[in-house]
Amino acid sequence: MPEEAERFWFAFVLYLVRRLSEKNGENLQQGSNDNEFNLCHILRVMKLNIVDFFKELPQFLVKSGPILSNIYGADWENRLEAKELQANFVHLSILSKSYKRIYREFFLPSDANGDKQSAAASTSGYISDYHRFGWLLFLALRIHAFSRFKDLVTCTNGLVSILAILIIHVPVRFRNFNIHDSSRFVKKSNKGVDLIASLCSIYDTSEDDLRKIMEKTNTLIADILKKKPCEASECKSENLENIDTDGLIYFENLMDDSSLSSSLNILEKDYDNATRNKGELDERVFINEDDSLLGSGSLSGGAVNITGAKRKFDSLASPVKTITSPLSPHRSSASHPNGIAGGATSKMVVTPVSTAMTTAKWLRTVICPLPSKPSAELERFLKSCDKDVTTDVIRRAHIILEAIFPSSGLGERCVTGSLQGANLMDNIWAEQRRLEALKLYYRVLEAMCTAEAQVLHAKNLTSLLTNERFHRCMLACSAELVLATHKTVTMLFPAVLERTGITAFDLSKVIESFIRHEESLPRELRRHLNSLEERLLESMVWEKGSSMYNSLTVARPVLSAEINCLGLLADPMPSLDAIATHINFSSGGLSPVHSLHKHETSPGQNGDIRSPKRPCTDYRSVLVERNNFTSPVKDRLLGLNNLKSKPLPPPLQSAFASPTRPNPGGGGETCAETGINIFFCKINKLAAVRINAMVERLQLSQQIRESVYCLFQQILNQRTSLFFNRHIDQIILCCFYGVAKISQLNLTFREIIYNYRKQPQCKPQVFRSVFVDWASARQSGRSEQDHVDIITFYNKIFVPAVKPLLVELGPAGTAMKTNRVSEVNHNNDGPCPGSPKVSVFPALPDMSPKKVSATHNVYVSPLRTSKMDALISHSSKSYYACVGESTHAYQSPSKDLTDINHRLNSNRRVRGTLNFDDVDVDVGLVSDSMVANSLYLQNGIAAASTCAVLKPEQPDP
Repeated sequence: MPEEAERFWFAFVLYLVRRLSEKNGENLQQGSNDNEFNLCHILRVMKLNIVDFFKELPQFLVKSGPILSNIYGADWENRLEAKELQANFVHLSILSKSYKRIYREFFLPSDANGDKQSAAASTSGYISDYHRFGWLLFLALRIHAFSRFKDLVTCTNGLVSILAILIIHVPVRFRNFNIHDSSRFVKKSNKGVDLIASLCSIYDTSEDDLRKIMEKTNTLIADILKKKPCEASECKSENLENIDTDGLIYFENLMDDSSLSSSLNILEKDYDNATRNKGELDERVFINEDDSLLGSGSLSGGAVNITGAKRKFDSLASPVKTITSPLSPHRSSASHPNGIAGGATSKMVVTPVSTAMTTAKWLRTVICPLPSKPSAELERFLKSCDKDVTTDVIRRAHIILEAIFPSSGLGERCVTGSLQGANLMDNIWAEQRRLEALKLYYRVLEAMCTAEAQVLHAKNLTSLLTNERFHRCMLACSAELVLATHKTVTMLFPAVLERTGITAFDLSKVIESFIRHEESLPRELRRHLNSLEERLLESMVWEKGSSMYNSLTVARPVLSAEINCLGLLADPMPSLDAIATHINFSSGGLSPVHSLHKHETSPGQNGDIRSPKRPCTDYRSVLVERNNFTSPVKDRLLGLNNLKSKPLPPPLQSAFASPTRPNPGGGGETCAETGINIFFCKINKLAAVRINAMVERLQLSQQIRESVYCLFQQILNQRTSLFFNRHIDQIILCCFYGVAKISQLNLTFREIIYNYRKQPQCKPQVFRSVFVDWASARQSGRSEQDHVDIITFYNKIFVPAVKPLLVELGPAGTAMKTNRVSEVNHNNDGPCPGSPKVSVFPALPDMSPKKVSATHNVYVSPLRTSKMDALISHSSKSYYACVGESTHAYQSPSKDLTDINHRLNSNRRVRGTLNFDDVDVDVGLVSDSMVANSLYLQNGIAAASTCAVLKPEQPDP
């Protein structure tokens, strides 16, 4: 409604002015209290909540982008840090829920003033003073000790340290546990329970890290609350009974009734002083999750989800899902997930925090023990090149990782907090992350070299190991996995692209190979890379400054004029020496890398608001495209034979060859043509999955699905420029509406958008803000670039461009085919020789994302979208369903599942419907190549129809 929209816009304007003015130092100069308001104050006055605020903010930023650039400069978006603030909110939501759950497991919900409120505490959301003290102390730890890098893993370690402080100091009468509970406190000595080791076992934290953070926490209590620390071994307290006190610090009277109230006031004032001039989120609101400011729902849009319950099935959605079974992270049998710290009968609760901690445990136990230099085997590959490149590889790795994880003072944001240890901890954190990424890089590089040598039957990999882009992509991928493991707020993707000088299209070349050659990679990191690949394909590779356009001009010269007119080409990649100079890198005796790119120039200064969120420091004019599998032209000839065998991947080094170089296995194609064809096949696969999901939601016929997919393929091959600077979902939505009109279906754009909103990757700006260039569209003399809603785009741009293709789908299409061939021959945007031919929609197999039994061939597959919607609807009587055939005469889901479990756990051989024992237990997941190759099958093109002129229709706001 207009009134609601007005409140949102007032909130956005107030927040942006407050935030950007503070960044300019205006508030500091005024020195008054008039501007001491933060985001929470704004939202309370405007009667809005945080979730809705962040959901609507991107649309406002797109609309107001040019105005903000004029007032605050071109870098306003980086200074606003809206994405970082949203990620911080998501992390704090997760952490606060985890903290609340953990506190209730260890302590009674009673107040220091007595038990009079305890009866209603659990139902009223009452928060005790001890609970509040723990959260405020945690916020002080984040501000003063964690400084820049407030990642989820470090913050979880901080919460565990707070829990240890509370266990030691909260009066025993408020405990909800028994210190003798052997299932909870598993680490013991003859002196008593080893509290730190036991908590590390429960929450998968590093004991060394936890002890260091405990030191920081104790220092905070001494400095801020002015409490005197004492060696716990020298203190006599009921709280310390049966606890091994070696290495523990105890504060007398810390939780006494007389001092608790004053401590809370001191912590409140400290937080106010530390955040007064920032205008950010008041993180104290999380102390009470009933606060109306928090809102409900999730901030996903294909990215982050607060509850962690929503999952996208990347095995279907990702075009390059790994073929090997994604095993769970290594986990000790004695450890518990982060959600429950109870006894042996406690059920495992998987939460975002527990997932992050188990993934971090993989990094800590599998990667950290590795050497921080190339192994002997990797060195043999490096020395087998035309010249020894070992020194070059080592120097490059240190420079790039220093750029990604800089130490304090290297062009980073100002450090907050007053304690002297903050900068030191930042530097330690950065050094640890650099080492993790370096070790992972060397490990995967060795595996890739081994596989490449087997394919080439030679150990001389000069072409690959001297390629600057390849190494930067590998380093960026390694660093991104480290960042994803720690869930870092201040370095969200595409930060690694900005700091390494590569583009999204470049990174896409190594993602699948990286997954393939690191078999121990945890499921969550595989998911992250798969979702990252999805983001790259759906929009980032189509953005201005993408190196994909540099290859497209070689593969399809007829598109060069429009690509150059829109200024889409990527700028050259900055040289390694330029990056080293920028970060003040000290060579330490290492010789300069003889880079292949000595002619790099400075980044372009394009001010288009829809360009990538980083300056176009991406590289190259004519270099590097993708050749990850064999040529799609050859694949199409293989047909169904490929479905039963997994072909060996071609040499990886051909993926990084010059686009103009002939591809050795491409049947006369250049590397650019092969790379673009494979890239288009991936786009088609991603589109097929999303079209299929929308067809199920809209309950459309298979014929409509075929027509929509066929139209999408034709647009990609014959009207490629429609994708420039746009999101592929924008084209998919228009295809649905166009096919509906041509097929005379009663389907409105409002219905399409309503169902699209339910898609996991949906972002409102996809249908609210579509890029148009009126000059190239030749619309009524207009020449500027703009962003319009999808209805306007459909009528003004989409229909004029694809009308001949839409007509071909109608009844009159056959009669018009001859005329259309003549038209395409004169169209500069037509397909080039060797382009993938249009095929009908394939039958995608139900791929199982998870093998649920180590000894049996049992998988869990995604539930169909239409059935899922019915199950989770509020009107549904049951939230559970047994998917699949019943074991015998149907009884109930519960009884059927019990019978399945009985058969699986039974030692005797069962002859019946469920016979798992006669099946090869080593059978893996359905390979991605099966799905990919099924898209190459050539079939007839759907029949055609006449095109109708469409009336403007207002999409759902």
